Parts: sequence; structure tokens; C-alpha cells
Amino acid sequence: MRNTSNTSQGSIGRICRTAVLCIFMALPGYTQVQYNGYKPVADLPAFRKAFAIESAKVQTISSDFTQEKELTALTEKITSYGKFWFKRSNRVRIDYTKPFVYRMVMNGDKMLVRDEQKENRINVRSNKLFQQVNRIMIDCIQGTILESKDFTTRVFENDKSYLLEMTPVGKGLRDFFQTIVLTVEKKDYSVRSIEMNEPAGDKTVIAFTNKILNAAVADDVFAL
Repeated sequence: MRNTSNTSQGSIGRICRTAVLCIFMALPGYTQVQYNGYKPVADLPAFRKAFAIESAKVQTISSDFTQEKELTALTEKITSYGKFWFKRSNRVRIDYTKPFVYRMVMNGDKMLVRDEQKENRINVRSNKLFQQVNRIMIDCIQGTILESKDFTTRVFENDKSYLLEMTPVGKGLRDFFQTIVLTVEKKDYSVRSIEMNEPAGDKTVIAFTNKILNAAVADDVFAL
């Protein structure tokens, strides 16, 4: 297995997209897209307050996920499966298990990326884009993501969930995402799904199942 501290632009893009999954699971574009069944949130200040309070309560998360990726160049969706873990503070891991094996671990300022052929170890502070991703993670954990200058956000709701449409402001994230749309359960403020829309028209939708909040997760899960 080969170790390297350098990643290509394509690898950085893949890592950043995977990191966004890790970031937004730790939560409990300005476009004019309309969302069927949703309406603008009735009391935005109350939502912001509850969002921050419930985010602060989350110490650990374990979850299965299913990912469907739609590429403009293909007619069929690409479906993948995996497992996600989060532990406060700044520790996340995502394992893709089918149809390919891929792992990413973020632990403080360090990151490990491993597939079936190679392994990369990255110092987050060495890359401006990774620093931005890390800052967004902290905002999510602290429940202050709605105040983040990295996104403009619109919030909608129906009887069972909230929908957050987040549009990146800075060029770094805009290169990878047009919008990120989160569906958040009203019952516990955990994420039901994430939709990541890319500038070229590709779309990735990740749905989470078997979520377990605040159960014991060993530190070894996040070993680099």
C-alpha cells in the first residue's frame, strides 16, 4: 500500500464531496427551486434556536446509508452502500462497502483516505479548501451553520421534516456544489437525506437508515 501526502484535483473533489457527507450528518444555493409538499418555515428564529440546541445534544452518530448518483453522461443511477460514524468533537468516518470499498476518516486536523489500491494521509491545515470544510464541520457541531458565511440558506417545512437549501458562497465550494439540500427530521433534528447538486448537472442523493444517536462509539473507530 502506497502512502502519499499529495492528491490530484479529481481526488480532492471526491474527498470534499465525501467530507460534506460527514459534515452534514453531524447536524441533528440561492435558487428559486420549489419543493413539493414544503412551505417556508413559519417561525425561522424559533427553528434556528431549536436547531442549535438539538445539534449541541448530539455526541455520537452511527448510521447506514444508501447513495444514488445520477450522472448526465449515464442513463442509469449508480447505487452504493455504506456506514457512517461521528463522535464529538471533530471525529468522523465514512465507509463505502458496496459495490466498492472506500474509507475516509477525519480526526481533528488529520485526514485519512483509503481505497483498495492506495492510502492518502492529509494535514487539513495544508489545504485551504480542506480548512474551509473543517470550519463548516465545526459550525455544524456547534449548531451555528445557519449563521455561516459559507452559504446562503432557505428553510422550508412540512408536518414531519425541515428542508434546508444551502447554496455555497465561496468559489472553492461552488466549484463542486451548486446547492446542498438537507432533509431534517422534526422529531429529533437528525438528517434523513442529503442531496448534492453539482454545477455540471450531476446529482448525488444519500438516504440514512438505522440511525443511532448518542450510543457509545469507540475512539479506535477514528484511528488514522
